[in-house]
Amino acid sequence: MSFAKMLPLMLAAAPVAFVQPVLAQAPVGPAANITTQLPRGAAPSHYAITVTPDAPNLKFSGKVTIDIVLSQPLPALVLNAADLTISDVRLTPAKGKAVKGSARIDAAAQTATLDFGKPLQPGNYKVDIVYAGVINTQANGLFALDYTDNAGKAKRALFTQFEAPDARRFVPSFDEPSYKATFDLTAIVPTGELAVSNMPVRASKDMGGGKTQVTFGTSPKMSSYLLFFGLGELERATKMAGATEVGVITGKGNTGKAQLALDASAAILPWFNDYFGVPFPLPKLDNVAGPGQSQFFSAMENWGAIFTFERALLVDPRFTSEETKRTIYEIVAHEMAHQWFGDLVTMAWWDDLWLNEGFASWMATKVTDKLNPDWEMLLTRVEGRERAMGLDALATTHPVVQKINTVEEVNQAFDAITYQKGEAVITMLEGYAGEDVWRSGIRSYMKAHAYGNTVTDDLWKAVEGAGATGLVAIAHDFTSKPGIPLVKVDSARCSGGNMMLRLSQGEFSRDRKDKAPLSWNVPVKAQVLGGQAQRLILNGQGQMTLPGCGAYVINAGQTGYYRSLYPQANVKALAKDFTRLSSIDQTGLLADNFQLGLGGYQPIGLALDLIDAVPAAASPAVLAEVPGYLSSAYTMLEGDKAAQAKVAAYASRKLTPMIANIGYDAKAGEGPQVPVLRSALVAALGSMGDNAVVGEANRRFAALASDPAALDGPLRNSWLRIIAQNADAATWDRLRAMANGAKTDLEKSATFALLGAAKDEALARKALDLALTDEPGKTTSAAIISQVGGEHPMLAVDYVLAHRQQYEALIDVSARSQAIARLGGGSADPAMATKLDSYASQHLTPESRKVVDRSISAIKTRIETRARLKPALISWFARK
Repeated sequence: MSFAKMLPLMLAAAPVAFVQPVLAQAPVGPAANITTQLPRGAAPSHYAITVTPDAPNLKFSGKVTIDIVLSQPLPALVLNAADLTISDVRLTPAKGKAVKGSARIDAAAQTATLDFGKPLQPGNYKVDIVYAGVINTQANGLFALDYTDNAGKAKRALFTQFEAPDARRFVPSFDEPSYKATFDLTAIVPTGELAVSNMPVRASKDMGGGKTQVTFGTSPKMSSYLLFFGLGELERATKMAGATEVGVITGKGNTGKAQLALDASAAILPWFNDYFGVPFPLPKLDNVAGPGQSQFFSAMENWGAIFTFERALLVDPRFTSEETKRTIYEIVAHEMAHQWFGDLVTMAWWDDLWLNEGFASWMATKVTDKLNPDWEMLLTRVEGRERAMGLDALATTHPVVQKINTVEEVNQAFDAITYQKGEAVITMLEGYAGEDVWRSGIRSYMKAHAYGNTVTDDLWKAVEGAGATGLVAIAHDFTSKPGIPLVKVDSARCSGGNMMLRLSQGEFSRDRKDKAPLSWNVPVKAQVLGGQAQRLILNGQGQMTLPGCGAYVINAGQTGYYRSLYPQANVKALAKDFTRLSSIDQTGLLADNFQLGLGGYQPIGLALDLIDAVPAAASPAVLAEVPGYLSSAYTMLEGDKAAQAKVAAYASRKLTPMIANIGYDAKAGEGPQVPVLRSALVAALGSMGDNAVVGEANRRFAALASDPAALDGPLRNSWLRIIAQNADAATWDRLRAMANGAKTDLEKSATFALLGAAKDEALARKALDLALTDEPGKTTSAAIISQVGGEHPMLAVDYVLAHRQQYEALIDVSARSQAIARLGGGSADPAMATKLDSYASQHLTPESRKVVDRSISAIKTRIETRARLKPALISWFARK
């Protein structure tokens, strides 16, 4: 018996008994104060689904029996359905005979109205539906991913992606998070292929004719968007983590590349079980790797069957960088955190999406830091905070808890405010409550709402109830109000061995400084370097007395979500005492002051002086931040080659000694952060055309002719990007040949994407034309176009607008309203803002143009900032 044929039996051998706990709520649908787009009064309690995929023809057939409770009379049943055709409907009351009905599809509303000839009375019913659907080629609903296996043969695997509103493309259903139910899934599949779902296989039956019927165990009560199905020539590797079997599922021959993910899962799960106080309730937890990619997500937290694209899960020693390895670990942790925050306890409606994503992001950073302390992962919270503030400083921002009314608004809600601001606010609130009180509140929240739905206030009340007095008021401010508090030190003086600070509060903004600032209850944590930290809840104005005299910080530990504006004398004192700051305060100080300079709150030269003062003896993790700031200055001077040359010359003087110290290749015994620093240095200097780095890239690329392994290592893709950016026609063609000759799909997709990075406009056009062919692969083409957008945004946007239908076939349905805005959003051309606005006015509704409007705001702000700062930047770098 082949290994593939044994896999369903192996899965079946896992324990499948699942005892449903006492439910937190009866199946009556969303509460009166919770949004729904379906008529109230009907709710499912159980689905029994049978699906038969026809992968070669990209279609499937299905049938479902839904147990439904009616709490009030209804003229008909309305379910969600998209891209489905319904051929038969029958309704059976708890006591009575089946009644045949009819189905009316409303494609625009994504609903199916089931009419049975007369009004339905309250009670319990079974609804049987026979239907058919399509298998997509992008990640929506049931979708196919084509790839080449390790033997060079063309293969096709099937997976599902249902968040936010795409379970309705797989089964007629109550496809909203409040309509929780249990699921039985049966699939009729080609014999020998591995089928996977949320639960282990309960039974497998040979149907003859090369078909096998696979039945999975009954799921716990969950929202429809968490259902999962996968199918293909796959294999599985497992470990035990306590009573839970954790696994990785990949294409045949690739489970070894998922060892990092498997080991991470086994280490993280016990830690989460303890932290949440509620053990993971399913018998198994798989990470399922799919070939290809999406431009808009990497992984999905399906309960017990996390789906992740290979590039975010597999490690290839030939080219996987250290940063990618850490990202893989953190993605595994993020999706596992969702197994509690999102899956066990689910937001009642998409207004509170941040409850899923912000918390999972926070928890992923936390557990990764706890289990890998030498990675200094807490420093990444500053980077995440900055990403959030990049949106939050513009007038087009939105609160963490945002009002969602339509399906399209759901799709646009997955942004840095939801993820990174959510994480930053939770970090601040945990700092306010204290780790023990915070964890106690989380445990209470989990136990109280298991298998149910919540709103944000349920979490705040649980934490305050655990002992964090006053937390609700702070939390409400930071989740219900958009924007960024600005904490200003109005005066500071030393008196009696203490620093006496007077603070006031404003609002940090990049494009609306003339508006009346909002106010927040801001938890400020301040200290003199080396002194004891003091705390204050600032609303308006306040005073602090800090033990000791000297340089001070007012966001010690960087747990606060606010900008810190100091007198210039203190910034200079902090620069002088830079090494006395903790690494996270060093990182936060650099970020704050650079953004304050961009925003016009202080001279940009002050931030550049601080960057200049970062000593070579600083932590490699902090040194790795410096190249990014210099790259930003270089980009801000776009169009002025002479000015950019001065930035590049300074960057070479500042950064080349760091490369000389650590070398281009890893050394035995080097610190854990050195690979991250090396990558940042090579990427930045390469992008600025540094002769030594570009020369090294060319040398290694030329060596491929005699040594196929000349580029192998964690910097392979960094070297290839430098080659691609500076490519001539012959080099570009050679890269294309390398992509086509790649040994794995993972390498193939990465190399193809780089073809879009060429600075040469003719080659960029060639890359765009290539993207519309079948050569790169259906999920790689959009990545090529995205790369062109990074270097030539107007070219990419014009091309996509001219080929809009073809382009939209290359991206997820849920992201189509955002894609063009993302392509052009990094521009500093006024014509781009006009073009995006025209596109949105013509093709988008007011609700679906939010991402476009954010991009337009960013472009206008970027134009203003560059014009204002250009003289100061030129002057500063000329002096250096």
